[in-house]
Amino acid sequence: MSDVKTIAQNQEIVFNYLNNFENLGQFFNEYTIAQISQQVPNAQITDFSSDKEGCSFTISGFGEAGFRIIDREAPKMIKITGTGKIPFEVYLWIQILPVTPYQCKMRLTLHAGLNMMMKMVAGKKMKDGINKLADALAKLPYR
Repeated sequence: MSDVKTIAQNQEIVFNYLNNFENLGQFFNEYTIAQISQQVPNAQITDFSSDKEGCSFTISGFGEAGFRIIDREAPKMIKITGTGKIPFEVYLWIQILPVTPYQCKMRLTLHAGLNMMMKMVAGKKMKDGINKLADALAKLPYR
């Protein structure tokens, strides 16, 4: 679970923006993909594409993977799952709650179907990663 992030924008505007992966796709440029690739040793991300419902990409030595929206509860929750050759079950919930008419709070919750040993090894990196993702989403230019 990420830390709670405050966004200086209306809850419905944030929901509508995050509810469409085409909005997020514009931020996955060469620089962003290179930054992500540096965090994952021996993996290069290529062939990124997105549509309204999700995104897909290729990870070298691994194959095609991606994320798809599988549930939504406007304007407060988006549930996303992993697709393709992700070797474990993964779900991401984006929760958005109003604070004022012009401010909301967001929290991400990640569920990864890893065995206990993998959770112990990757737990801190997953927590750091989900917080970095929450930070990045909180800084998007919502409109």
